[in-house]
Amino acid sequence: MAAVVIASKNKNKVREIKQLLSGEALEVLSLEDFSGAPDVVEDGSTFADNALKKAKAIARFTGLTALADDSGLEVDYLKGQPGVYSARFAGISATDGENNAKLLKLMEGVPREQRTARFRCSIALVSRFGLIECIDGTCEGLILTEEKGTGGFGYDPLFLVPDLRLTFAELSDGDKNRISHRGKALRAALPVIQRWLDAGQI
Repeated sequence: MAAVVIASKNKNKVREIKQLLSGEALEVLSLEDFSGAPDVVEDGSTFADNALKKAKAIARFTGLTALADDSGLEVDYLKGQPGVYSARFAGISATDGENNAKLLKLMEGVPREQRTARFRCSIALVSRFGLIECIDGTCEGLILTEEKGTGGFGYDPLFLVPDLRLTFAELSDGDKNRISHRGKALRAALPVIQRWLDAGQI
């Protein structure tokens, strides 16, 4: 069976991606299945830059087709911050709680109509034959003034989906995957994966 390696050590991301790829005729691996995988420095200026850098590095390391995701939160009032620094917004080793606390502090007193934001995800696919595809997905929302919900990870408890009146952290995994930035990007990537499978290029 053809295999794809998820180029991530983030267990939450790996879980979500595996759920979304569960219907494909693929063996879905992660970096947990390999010892000595390189730590790729995410120093790109965009999510796509970082995703592609990770996918290329892991495809070279494993000799298999790699799928990498880079994603984060873009807050309009903060001119797109935290953006590519989402995971380290409050510092290199910041926890989700510390990042959320910093975001809440910066957004103190900002009215609801100015709290617009989006999650953005860039998916990079690099086949073991050197084929490359990059796909984006976004989900629009609002930043709350306090955390709601206990599910998800990262900024999920602060990110309200207006149409549902629920945060990402209040959604089931299935509902979140249906509307999320990552879900949209991965579903857009599935035809590419299928095309590569049909052509024997994975």
